[in-house]
Amino acid sequence: MRSRYSTPELNNRVVASHNMNNASSRSHCIFTMNVEQSSSDDFNNVVISKLQLVDLAGSERVGLTGNTGVAYKESIDINKSLLTLRKVINGLADKKTNQKKAHIPYRESKLTCLLKQSLGGNSYCLMIACLPPSDFYLDENISTLTYATKASYISNTPNRNEDPRMKIIHELRKKINSLEKELKAANDH
Repeated sequence: MRSRYSTPELNNRVVASHNMNNASSRSHCIFTMNVEQSSSDDFNNVVISKLQLVDLAGSERVGLTGNTGVAYKESIDINKSLLTLRKVINGLADKKTNQKKAHIPYRESKLTCLLKQSLGGNSYCLMIACLPPSDFYLDENISTLTYATKASYISNTPNRNEDPRMKIIHELRKKINSLEKELKAANDH
């Protein structure tokens, strides 16, 4: 799966076959793009944003995959990180719907540590669930839809990310311009 936007890391992603999936990705993939934006009239006022695209490895019922050895351990590790992600999503959703103070276990997995700002922080978050159109995967599809439904209850409040010093400088410049206009208007009368 090569494209002009692929990176060597994406091209080196391990994929393996098992009883439930001919091309099962054996890891999660996180693509992070940092974007800096400045206006043409004030290059010092920089807004910094981060876009993360995440492709999660699928949850696997180990008994049905037929995996053994290294593939078995990969399945266990994938399921552990997805379980922690589920705990984080449940905790954040419960916190928003019930207004409870819940412990959010971000630090239980590398995946949730990396996604902390996207899931419960200063950002917009959208989850897209991919489902195979087959009755054979009914249990997995129900689980995925439950997961996605719970994620839809998370509501973050994004704020503009500005360097606080630059924000103060920008506000002071606006104040100076305003005072200069007032002074000019007073001198013209």
